[in-house]
Amino acid sequence: MPSIESYRGGDGVLGSASSVGEAGVFSQVMGLVAATLGLLTLGAYLGRDLGGGPSLICFIIGFLCLVGLNFARESGGPAVALLGATGLFLGLGLGGGLDAYAEAAPGAVWQAAAATALFVAALGSAGYLIRSDLSGGYRALFLLLLGLIAYGFVSLFVSMPGGNVIYALLGIAIFGGYTVLDFNRMRRAGIDETVSLAVGIFVDILNVFMFFLQLFGSRDAKA
Repeated sequence: MPSIESYRGGDGVLGSASSVGEAGVFSQVMGLVAATLGLLTLGAYLGRDLGGGPSLICFIIGFLCLVGLNFARESGGPAVALLGATGLFLGLGLGGGLDAYAEAAPGAVWQAAAATALFVAALGSAGYLIRSDLSGGYRALFLLLLGLIAYGFVSLFVSMPGGNVIYALLGIAIFGGYTVLDFNRMRRAGIDETVSLAVGIFVDILNVFMFFLQLFGSRDAKA
């Protein structure tokens, strides 16, 4: 397990081991998640008029930052900065697409955001309140995620009635499961896991939002 000292550097950005208990870990994780979502929103606003090329470049940079967090998450301040950059650049990359959704299906973005907030709050609370260790479920969810990716790939070449709706519902279910497990894991997490937990929950929220957006967007487009 990573050293606490590697995160805090004495009494650094994530506090000291003695000063951070279960409630402290929760507040720090959710603070990082909220800040990253704020940067994502800012990036989406700033990137709403970007062309396809710049949007793609920003999205790739954001994705690379996310990958880089696997190597930098033990470095305290730099890991937090990299998490913020992930949110900002992903927002810049997604801004144009979100703006197009808002024009084609007015209200879909806000409906998806509201549904995501309620969904994550409900499942996150349930996961956090469950005292049993649910970490064994990560492997099953990973296999289901691989199946979802395969389903999405096949649906590109094979037309299936209601395929987009099924894909969105399956995605919501899978990342809902990840939300339960990530919040459950937070009960036993130490300060050394703060950044990795924040990354996981941020990814859960972003994916749930995108699947809800696909669901509401498809419904409004047919209306």
